[in-house]
Amino acid sequence: MRGIIFYKVLEDMHAHLYNKGELSSAAASLHDTDDAVPTTTAASFSINNLQPLSRRTRSHKGDNQLGAYGLVDGPYVPSSVDGGSSYDGHEEDGGFDGHGETASNGYTASGRVNGGDNSKDAKTISRQIPIWLSASTPDEFVELLRKSDAPVHVKYLQTMVECLCMLGKVAAAGAIICQRLRPTLHEIISTKIKAYAERVISSRPGMNQAARDSSTAKGQLQSYQLSKQKRQNGTSMPGTLLAVSPVSPVMAPMGTAQATAKELLDSIFDTVVRIFENHVIVGNLLESKSSQIGLNTPKSMPVDITWNPDSEARDTGGYSIGFSLTVLQSECQQLICEILRATPDAASADTSAQTARLAKKTSSKSKSKDKRVGSEDGLTFAFRFTDVSVPNQGDLIRQNWKKGPNVQEGYGSAAVLPEQGIYLAASVYRPVLQFSDKISSILPQKYSQLGNDGLLAFLENFVKEHFLPTLFVDYRKSVQQAISSPAAFRPRAHTAATYTPSIEKGRPVLQGLLAIEFLAKEVFGWAQAMPKFAGDLINNVQAFLERSYERCRTSYMEAVLEKQSYMLIGRHDIENLMRRDPASSCLPNSCGQTQVDTDASAAEISEFETEMSDLLLNLRPIKQENLIRDDNKLILLASLSDSLEYVADSIERLGKASSRTYNNREENGTTQSHHTRTRSTPPKDLVSFADEYRKLAIDCLKVLRVEMQLETIFHMQIMSSREYSEDEDAEEPDDFVIALVSQITRRDEEMAPFLAGPKRSYILGGICSVAANAAIKGLAEIKSINLFGVQQICRNSIALEQALSAIPSTNSEAVQLRLDRVRTYFELLNMPFEALLAFIMEHVDLFKAVEYSNLLKVSVPGRDIPADAQARVNEILSR
Repeated sequence: MRGIIFYKVLEDMHAHLYNKGELSSAAASLHDTDDAVPTTTAASFSINNLQPLSRRTRSHKGDNQLGAYGLVDGPYVPSSVDGGSSYDGHEEDGGFDGHGETASNGYTASGRVNGGDNSKDAKTISRQIPIWLSASTPDEFVELLRKSDAPVHVKYLQTMVECLCMLGKVAAAGAIICQRLRPTLHEIISTKIKAYAERVISSRPGMNQAARDSSTAKGQLQSYQLSKQKRQNGTSMPGTLLAVSPVSPVMAPMGTAQATAKELLDSIFDTVVRIFENHVIVGNLLESKSSQIGLNTPKSMPVDITWNPDSEARDTGGYSIGFSLTVLQSECQQLICEILRATPDAASADTSAQTARLAKKTSSKSKSKDKRVGSEDGLTFAFRFTDVSVPNQGDLIRQNWKKGPNVQEGYGSAAVLPEQGIYLAASVYRPVLQFSDKISSILPQKYSQLGNDGLLAFLENFVKEHFLPTLFVDYRKSVQQAISSPAAFRPRAHTAATYTPSIEKGRPVLQGLLAIEFLAKEVFGWAQAMPKFAGDLINNVQAFLERSYERCRTSYMEAVLEKQSYMLIGRHDIENLMRRDPASSCLPNSCGQTQVDTDASAAEISEFETEMSDLLLNLRPIKQENLIRDDNKLILLASLSDSLEYVADSIERLGKASSRTYNNREENGTTQSHHTRTRSTPPKDLVSFADEYRKLAIDCLKVLRVEMQLETIFHMQIMSSREYSEDEDAEEPDDFVIALVSQITRRDEEMAPFLAGPKRSYILGGICSVAANAAIKGLAEIKSINLFGVQQICRNSIALEQALSAIPSTNSEAVQLRLDRVRTYFELLNMPFEALLAFIMEHVDLFKAVEYSNLLKVSVPGRDIPADAQARVNEILSR
């Protein structure tokens, strides 16, 4: 009889351990209060079915320890194993009604107790106090339980353990719980995954079975690709951008697989935590009762096991909180390994064989606590969870208790996840971290080390030893492919005639740099998913950015090597001048912002332009081989500059975000538990990398500005070798002016799609001042000029003004003022000397003294210059 009672109590306790019983925490959560939970169902055994059969028989047998709990009173008749009913009991006179149905196990079942239906009374009582307590004979335990504020499911588990203790079956129960723990948990996880998969399929109405059976990733991947390929204006993203990442879109940090894996694990871990809470309750009770079994057991009741208070594992049949946690975390580890495809055999195989091997391994408890076990081949994990061996309970197994099913290979997670693989570690990490926090809060103090060295330690070791190295290798390869392809630094042809600032609308960022920015953001996505490893991952980003910068620098050098403009911007005097240039205010500063300098006066601007053009004019003659004659290289520099600035802005945003991520970790680290005991070093400030990219972008613009100024001097220097003693009035500008004008117009049109207006204005803004200064200085080198020659130079000035004014990015008013000055200067050659003196007296500051002197030196047919002309001019200028 004790054996029958034992198995019924054990079966019901087993169901409640895994929240399948009618009084489990899962069932209680469906009701407003614990007291409203019904106490009997057809699917779960209840102590209510073992109520005293009659007061008359109780008086014959007398009270005993089991009768005090309503378990045995008089001739006990067992209820059916499948619960919820019992034999019809004795009437008041002790008679027996043998009518009833035969259950599947041979027992006769009935839904009546004491010959009557007490369901109404049971419900009434249950609102006040659980019926298995209300109908129990009071004693110290019952009174303690009645006064307890614990939830019903906790009281019920306490009652089950008390029953096992009185039966002297603590070790036997512990052994069976140990043997059933792994297969039960495996089945719960597999069932939950299967239900999740069915729910996902059912949420997609209108799909036939064949479509439902296909991978969910296909449609999601196609929609992702379409969204990436199409921009708002309908143009396509570069094909290399979709192929550049080492992971598919569904496996990306924000991909479907990541979200699904996290949602699935959150659900499973929540179930496992609630199961572990029950095991902590039972484990604590069994361990505490095992040392008192000799005192609590009636003398008339034999004990099956010789108790040794010094052997915790033997006293409880090998069962303990530590054992249950080890197995729970072991099963969770195997599920994670299946999701990550991390097995000893191959990174792409499932974990079925590993799970089966692990389920069969056993070792002593002392070994499992301290020894770290690694796999024999393939991936080497930090340790391997193992089962704790239990005493031989073959005689118990041979009775009515059924052996649990063999551990099935795998959990079926592939049916839920569109993809599996090592990159899902990012979505696994946070659920494991939260799971470990919950486990640590539940664990008794003496088991705290098991929480510290459990599933989280395994995953962190896996991330350090496998995920991070794999990610670095994969992304380094992707970076190399992105920057080494022939199209990586080839400016893309665009139908748009003007620059578009938005990347979504077609900003023509170089494909190589667009891919680098995409990869950097993706790696940063992994860092955000795993803040503990943010430092390591950001270091990877920095390594990729450094390698990309070197490639950009190489591309830049290929365009400017041995060219005069590149060498000039490196000269100390030129560099200082360009830094002082008011026009450089349109360039981005260290924060990536542009500020227009409106404080510089016209006189200051003129002074700077004159100083700069004088330096450049002193370099004459400019040789053609020292200029960048290939327009494609100029376009590359323009495109490279804008692309570098785009990446610099993106890097700067990542740097700020990474600082926030790290600061949040630092702040949280003061309040969180053991998970912050080891941290990555603070990430290097990514802003420094943004500055490097931005500096190179500015160098490209500086080269282009100086290049256009040198190009202007190259054409204008032809003036010094020309004879301006024309025989007739020509209708066209000089050939060198026509060539310069056409080149300016063509290059502006070609660079227009790749640079914003202010940047093009900076590049072309130095042309006018250099051309004007070159024309005025050129007069000193002209030996003779007649009226037609003056008209020709004025015509050249007008043509240049028209060309520059037609460029949208230039300041037409400033161009007109500078070139009007050129025409005014040359038209002074047509004045008689006395009229010239009068002009000089009225406009002393319009030209320099040397420029007024040059007007006297040049030979102009028909103009008389007296011998003291220079002295008279000097006298006027010295006043």
